[in-house]
Amino acid sequence: MPRRGATLTRGIDGCQCPGQDGRVTTATEPTQAVCCSPLQGAPLSAEDAQTLARTVKALADPTRLRLVSLVAAHGGEACVCDLTEPVGLSQPTVSHHLKVLVDAGLMTRDKRGVWAYYALVPGALADLARVLSTP
Repeated sequence: MPRRGATLTRGIDGCQCPGQDGRVTTATEPTQAVCCSPLQGAPLSAEDAQTLARTVKALADPTRLRLVSLVAAHGGEACVCDLTEPVGLSQPTVSHHLKVLVDAGLMTRDKRGVWAYYALVPGALADLARVLSTP
């Protein structure tokens, strides 16, 4: 009986390609590795990956996604007082979620008297979609 994990390590050296019969074969010599496709674009740098991860983490919360949608539905700008009731959370909790979105570069904050108004950063969501859809 092979030791645990031995069957896995045999298949990861080289390029794994589906054959014409649908089964996966492994090419271990460079001349056989023609099935591996080259990179189609530049991969993310470490710094860009950090920035993207922070943005994606900010949007990974259902409340924050709703807040982005609500601000967009208000014409791209909304007062925090208009956002508390639709999400069913207190003003401090909503403000915390909005701060996370501001820190991620998705929104801006403008203080007007006692209220804070939040606006979508023009092009931020389009830029995110472009990065995520680039091969």
